[in-house]
Amino acid sequence: MDTDPGFVNAHTHLYAGLSRFGMPVPEPRPEKFLDILEQTWWRLDRALDAASLRAAARYYVAEALFAGTTGLIDHHESPEFIEGSLDVLADACQELGMPAVLCYGVTERNGGRDEAIAGLDECRRFIESNDRRFVRGVVGIHASFTVSNKTLLDVRKLANELDTVVHVHVAEDACDVIDARDRGFPGPLARMLEIDCLPPGSILAHGVHAGREEVKAAVERGLWFVQNPRSNRANGVGFPWALAECDRVALGTDGFRSFPREEVEAFREQMAMHDADPDLDESRLANSRKILEERFGRELASSVDESTITIDERTVLEGDELVCADFDEIREEAAREAQRVWERMRAMATNGAAP
Repeated sequence: MDTDPGFVNAHTHLYAGLSRFGMPVPEPRPEKFLDILEQTWWRLDRALDAASLRAAARYYVAEALFAGTTGLIDHHESPEFIEGSLDVLADACQELGMPAVLCYGVTERNGGRDEAIAGLDECRRFIESNDRRFVRGVVGIHASFTVSNKTLLDVRKLANELDTVVHVHVAEDACDVIDARDRGFPGPLARMLEIDCLPPGSILAHGVHAGREEVKAAVERGLWFVQNPRSNRANGVGFPWALAECDRVALGTDGFRSFPREEVEAFREQMAMHDADPDLDESRLANSRKILEERFGRELASSVDESTITIDERTVLEGDELVCADFDEIREEAAREAQRVWERMRAMATNGAAP
């Protein structure tokens, strides 16, 4: 029987697993990218605690396995629950047998430098303590427009000290470019390259508004980009022109369901629409697997057929059932925790702050 190696999702957000259960839509509906972040996703991440994050992660991972995903590269923030948050994600991935690369996205958007330091501490704590077979850790930055130069220097120091890479949103929207220019840099990627906080192998999500010279410089340094077609389309942020012919681009979902067929269809449609080569989907998928293998230091053998998924010699899905957990229980837990999170989000919308 024919098998394939499965889909490695090179950029996602496991906490978005709760969004399948009726996440409240702000009124009026936000249209600008920054408003979408502030009124939806930043409220969601502030509403998370250990129980809700566990439920979100287990549901996202389980659903991804059923869709043929065999690896996840996650980017996480939960400002009200920083210390220990990566362990919650890691335990969910390890339990279900999903290889994953995790980070905490360092930011100053809620609590200034104290928040950034807490995020850095969580990255350090997790990377130094994690010994799970299926999980690796890297250093994260939310996005350059939410951190100071001081924090970028701290990221550089920590990544170098731990001999690891950085995972960051880059030029997803024009607001990131405007912020970098206000700080005296040509763009957000140019800013981080000048500060030298992106070691070779670092993972740059989106790159929609990155300049061609920035992309060229990043490729010369051995950095990876991750294109996220469904997310970019939904948020109306544009098309990543500078990545169209770049050979160091992988494919991610940015929190959308880890459904490879839907992401590939969106990729091919958008590439064709912009007179770019839609047949690059295969190289994008192969690059996603390469990023995962770089972080594990070895190839992770995986096979997906009609009835079984095996990853690194461990059978994780057999027929229509998870091997190590009950999907109905996972779904019920996620639905229950989601309602609690929605109440917290509604309170934030009313009060203007986390309860």
